[in-house]
Amino acid sequence: MKISARTRNAFTETRPTAAWQSASLLLGYPDEELLARRPLLRRAAASLPPDAGAPLAAFIDHLDATPLRDLQADYVATFDHRKRCCLYLTYYAHGDTRKRGMALLRFKHAYAAAGLHLEEGELPDHLAVVLEFAATGDQREGRRLLLEHRAGLELLRLALTDAGSPWTRVLEAVSATLPPLSGRDHDAVARLIAEGPPDEEVGLAPYGSGTGPVFLPDPALEVRS
Repeated sequence: MKISARTRNAFTETRPTAAWQSASLLLGYPDEELLARRPLLRRAAASLPPDAGAPLAAFIDHLDATPLRDLQADYVATFDHRKRCCLYLTYYAHGDTRKRGMALLRFKHAYAAAGLHLEEGELPDHLAVVLEFAATGDQREGRRLLLEHRAGLELLRLALTDAGSPWTRVLEAVSATLPPLSGRDHDAVARLIAEGPPDEEVGLAPYGSGTGPVFLPDPALEVRS
């Protein structure tokens, strides 16, 4: 999806927080609370520039037309059973390596600097969490984190597109709030497509409390409550 100059200008003049907050909610596990928020989400989508608002509205249409049980089954099949559709941003750049532990710490420190702390057991690089932080915590720092993982976001969008997933629309909306991919990002995406994330099965001790090695859950197997 190409982002027009007009839309990019619109997002420099008005804060993209409504798009980020909406996308954050829509990338969470579907439940009754999300469905109850559809009128609010639809109003937010209508207030946004078309390149972000239209795909969000299209996804909300999908929520309207799909039974909750089917939405939940599709969410699990998409995000829990496909590594290419991983919602944990550092996975794309670092895989399961020591470097991923350090990257997770940078997210955690950014949240702490804004006075925000995650619930126990919640990883800070989940896209829904990062978008919520960007929308309600520190917009500038949140945007920096999104741009730092721009290649991973693009790979996720491409993977969802290839899978024919309705969540593609949500990623299109997020992409519309960010600058176009740079040459360096294009190279990173091409490399990820060709090689995949780094593969090194190790304990990610830098992210832990210092009491011992910490093993991150496989993003394709994590169980949601």
